[in-house]
Amino acid sequence: MVNEEKMRQAARLMLEAIGEDPEREGLVDTPERIARMYTELFSGIGMTAEQHLKKTFTVETGDMVLEKDITFYSMCEHHFLPFFGKAHIAYVPDGKVTGLSKLARTVEVYARRPQLQEQLTAQIADAIMEYLQPKGVMVMLEAEHMCMTMRGVKKPGTTTSTITTRGVFEQDMVLQNRFFAMLGRGASIE
Repeated sequence: MVNEEKMRQAARLMLEAIGEDPEREGLVDTPERIARMYTELFSGIGMTAEQHLKKTFTVETGDMVLEKDITFYSMCEHHFLPFFGKAHIAYVPDGKVTGLSKLARTVEVYARRPQLQEQLTAQIADAIMEYLQPKGVMVMLEAEHMCMTMRGVKKPGTTTSTITTRGVFEQDMVLQNRFFAMLGRGASIE
């Protein structure tokens, strides 16, 4: 949980450190705005997806469920700059499914903290395996990192893709290929 008073103090110090006057008209409310923003951006700290994934519905089918193009925003833990993109989640139910919004909420829980994309991908997959208990899950994130586009190497438009498989997806290339086909990406490379 963000300590808003400390965040206001830190924002004020940061403004002073870069040579700005925190009392300047345009900046006087900036520490307060930053504190509110960080409270929202880091609202996933200390949370799990259990509250979202515990509500399930019984199904008799074991066919793959895919939710794609879930927009997410997160903060790189190395530079505290945003990375953002799309999450794609597929799972094979083992007698129960969850509401579709719950997958998007799961992404939000783990995206709303200082993150690495590789870690975020695994956390989403692990949460679904733990709380939904499907036969398997596959998660793919595609994101643009501001630490690569606005500083450092400065390569706008560069996309980083990460994929994590659990359960039946780990060795089943047919399932993996179906996942990629459903995303419109064709088959994966075997």
